[in-house]
Amino acid sequence: MPLRESEPGLRTRLVDVGVELVAAEGVGALTLREIARRAGVSHGAPRRYFPTHLELLSAIARRGFADLAGRVEAALADAPPEPRRRLTALSRIYLEFALDNPGMYELMFRHDLLESGHLGLRRTSLPLFGLLADLVGRIRPDADARLIAGALWANLHGIAQLWGWGSMQLATGTDDFVPLLQSALDAHLGPRDAR
Repeated sequence: MPLRESEPGLRTRLVDVGVELVAAEGVGALTLREIARRAGVSHGAPRRYFPTHLELLSAIARRGFADLAGRVEAALADAPPEPRRRLTALSRIYLEFALDNPGMYELMFRHDLLESGHLGLRRTSLPLFGLLADLVGRIRPDADARLIAGALWANLHGIAQLWGWGSMQLATGTDDFVPLLQSALDAHLGPRDAR
């Protein structure tokens, strides 16, 4: 049963529809009109809850960050206590999320959404980077953990993008991203047996 445009649950429904739409059709399908149509409301109804398109996109991206954070939390709950193994688990979950959810992953890291300070999306994304930097700092107390973490994050992001496009498989001749992940970790943290 469709929600009436004045019902309080419509805000949540619009975000739910956006999450479903980005998963099925990608970021390009996330128009206000299409989200409203799929939610069964007039094309003007989303503006009652999201005055701008960016605000609706940010709400959808927040769901992606919450999903990723939940996956990271679950993985770390099962991970051994050693920082290197925890960082490996976090990095693997990050890559799996990116590859399993390419549309959401793209939306989450859109510059225009992250730079729109009034939307609060950057505050949603920073805790994951803080966790990454904390683990790097435990492994590499000799270095600036934020810089190493930033370089590692850029490396992971590059692996995710190139793997998603099929370029990395072609270039490396592998069909498993785990060796690339291990190489990235070794490059930024030093060889595994040295830590």
